[in-house]
Amino acid sequence: MITPLDIENKRFSKQKIGGYNVEEVDDFLDELTVDYEKNYKEVTELRNKVEELNNSLIQYKSIESTLQNTLVMAQSTAEEVKNVAKQKADQIVEEAKASAQKQVDDLNNEIVLKQKEIEDVKKQFDIYKAKMESLLISQLELLKEVNKNNE
Repeated sequence: MITPLDIENKRFSKQKIGGYNVEEVDDFLDELTVDYEKNYKEVTELRNKVEELNNSLIQYKSIESTLQNTLVMAQSTAEEVKNVAKQKADQIVEEAKASAQKQVDDLNNEIVLKQKEIEDVKKQFDIYKAKMESLLISQLELLKEVNKNNE
């Protein structure tokens, strides 16, 4: 690329016949140098700005990638925590069911034992009642005999 300095230092050979007016060419080259220098600076600034923006873009893309990875990791962690919590909840429910079933079984066993005790008490009562009945009958017989003898 031609620099403003190249334009400023450019010299043309003079022609003897039909040549250009040196002063006009120099004036035009001066104007061209000023405009070209202005454009050259602007292009340089714009290139620097583009490079700066590209660097910023790379940095933002890196941040975006990091954020996406973080989000994926957070989602994965949340899903894992949710699964662990569900497993624990299921385990607690199973333990509660097992505990409740054990209590029901224990109460059923206790009921069976109490029913057996009631049956035993009823049998003992029936035996006692039979013994008392037998005793009363024998006493009644004895009284009858004593009354017969006294007559």
